[in-house]
Amino acid sequence: MPIFDFTCEACGCSKELLRKISDPILIECPECHKETFKKQVSAPSFQLIGSGWYVTDFKNKAKEGSAKADIKTETKKDAAASST
Repeated sequence: MPIFDFTCEACGCSKELLRKISDPILIECPECHKETFKKQVSAPSFQLIGSGWYVTDFKNKAKEGSAKADIKTETKKDAAASST
């Protein structure tokens, strides 16, 4: 189950709550009982590490491959320019 951040716009109460996605939306603040409790947008608190993830396996290979392609393109252009 994901953890969501909630903040009350009326009293400023802030809580992290463990909620199912299928649970009903919370709108009543547990502190002041007004209907101003809103879900906040927050960054995930986990990091994907180890083999098999984009960051470790594919991110750097794409840059290396494009650098090699740029070198080949420049070499072809230089060869064409010198032959004319």
